Amino acid sequence: MKPKTHTDRREQLRELLQAHEPACSEEATHRSRMLKLVEATGDPFSREHYEPGHFTASGFVLSPDGKSVLLVLHRKLNRWLQPGGHIDPEDVDVFAAACREVTEETGLENLRAAQNTAILFDVDIHPIPARKTEPAHEHFDVRFLLHCDNTHITRNDETHDAEWVSLNELSRRMTDPAEARVIRKLEGLGTGV
Repeated sequence: MKPKTHTDRREQLRELLQAHEPACSEEATHRSRMLKLVEATGDPFSREHYEPGHFTASGFVLSPDGKSVLLVLHRKLNRWLQPGGHIDPEDVDVFAAACREVTEETGLENLRAAQNTAILFDVDIHPIPARKTEPAHEHFDVRFLLHCDNTHITRNDETHDAEWVSLNELSRRMTDPAEARVIRKLEGLGTGV
């Protein structure tokens, strides 16, 4: 089997985005902008693609019983978020990138798609302020719903902490108003996944 190429990643992401059903007009706008970025010149998966930004991948990981989701206290942002980050050149697709990022940040392995297929759970675009070597840009975050078989977590140096948070407690941890949509989606899962 030959290795995947950037063209393959683009096609895979294009298909995921086209199949995704936004929950609201804001998410529909995010999806529309993401579809345009997939077609952009250059490599929209590269962390050096700053105009307007680049794709990132993250995962909302459900506990084995489906009653909690894993959040990390992000070191730079000092906010409780789902684990995720940049897509690396060796990632065969955005789903693999999301799983790799979750494993790097939490130590969880053997992750799988919660719906038994890698479909998008949510899409979001958020601003990243300028830093010493990077201009201000946007992260076009594709988000998956993942399941794991255990709850043993370890954290790396990108996080201050990592915790399992019950679905009905999410709004106390994820306090940014921009996260209300995803909180509603997660709280609506109950134990049915």
